Amino acid sequence: MLPFQIVCNMSHPHKMPGQLSAAMILDDKFNFSTEEKSAERCKTMTSDENLEEFTDPFCNADNPQIITFQDVTSAAFRIKNGIEHTPCPKSHLSEVIDMDIYLKKEFLQFTGSFKERGARYALVMLSEEQRKKGVISASLGNHAQGLCYHGWKLGIPVTVIMPSKASLMKIQKCRDYHANVIVQGSDMGEAKKIALKMAHETGLTYINGYDHPHIMAGQGTIGLEIVEQVSNIDAVVVPVGGGGLIAGVATAIKNLSPQTKIIGVESEKCPSFTKALENKAPIYTPNKETLADGLAVPQVGYNAFATTVPLLDKMIVVKEEWIALAILRLVEQEKCVVEGAGASGLAAMLAGHLDEFKGKRVVLLICGGNIDTTIFGRCLERGLAADGRLQRFTVTVSDGPGGVSKLCNLLAKLGVSIKDIMHERAFIRDIHSVEVKVVCETRDWTHSQEMRKALQDTYDNVCFYDLPMAF
Repeated sequence: MLPFQIVCNMSHPHKMPGQLSAAMILDDKFNFSTEEKSAERCKTMTSDENLEEFTDPFCNADNPQIITFQDVTSAAFRIKNGIEHTPCPKSHLSEVIDMDIYLKKEFLQFTGSFKERGARYALVMLSEEQRKKGVISASLGNHAQGLCYHGWKLGIPVTVIMPSKASLMKIQKCRDYHANVIVQGSDMGEAKKIALKMAHETGLTYINGYDHPHIMAGQGTIGLEIVEQVSNIDAVVVPVGGGGLIAGVATAIKNLSPQTKIIGVESEKCPSFTKALENKAPIYTPNKETLADGLAVPQVGYNAFATTVPLLDKMIVVKEEWIALAILRLVEQEKCVVEGAGASGLAAMLAGHLDEFKGKRVVLLICGGNIDTTIFGRCLERGLAADGRLQRFTVTVSDGPGGVSKLCNLLAKLGVSIKDIMHERAFIRDIHSVEVKVVCETRDWTHSQEMRKALQDTYDNVCFYDLPMAF
């Protein structure tokens, strides 16, 4: 078992208590204890002294709110006319991976992610007075888009605080939905503090993007649809950021299909839920830059954590290279363009973390498709490298006429496509030779091995930099 992998064997009660501390659950289950004006106002809110005193009234560490199956069914009824009932077809990858894989395509929601469900439910549950004043939230992008879009459609003013690392595409989308968008804060933690302070000062209703009970219940409607669309499910794999999605989905599925395993997946660059499990309670976990930016939440929600723990069967942390490869696989095999968070479930499968489900029926929740176009290109290249199809090597060839041409002709005969080539003479001892650095693309790993053998048979000095991670 890999060091980041936590396996949880536990029973799953059908009825959940209304309130229960996260530490008690862990001890029992795991056995261990105007935009310009607004922006100007925000400039005074970045010191810890100003930001720490305001808390979210719906998120209390000492008294977490655990959602119930009735909360989820209520949400399903209230939002059914406002969101897409997304498909869950069998994947072409089933034959390759030797599992019956089904893809719940939540990226087909209007704004490109599952966040619409919780956002709409939280908005429709507001009082008339709250609707008139409006709401505020902090988000890296997907929750902000869902809240802004449905706020616009329902006539509710929305303000969102987005950290500076948020995708430019997602920021612009929120503005397109007529919201008051403020880009402030270095990360989600700071943006949240700013939003809470503004909520206190202006009377706006703060809606936590992953820990508000209505948000979690709204996300849980995905679980209802999955059970309706796919029978006899052995496991459901859910991406984990702040924890609201897995809390809602697990609540729905464990009540309808108790034997189904709930698997959580997060990136190694932001393992907030894994650290919370180790700590027995949510704990601040510094995040690094990640392909799965939608999962980059430094601390999981108290309500989400307490709701999820009794229902969780396994938590997996995956490396970034597998996420990149999963994005590539979904583009090539499924014609689906998804973001890193949406591909993380498949990444866990490709990395071998779910081999116990070989021959069984597994649903992957493809939660979002809002990937920045520049990041998308980088992900595809990293995926090709992880798959062994993008190769780089250094070879010493004759510096005389035809030396480099011979190398290029050899690669051309093998059907290899050269992506980049560079010469180096200054650091070569033999004055009659030149070192050539090449980046090239092959059809697959077998083709790469064929190229490697041909180069080694032809030249004395060949150095290959990497072995593909997938092999």
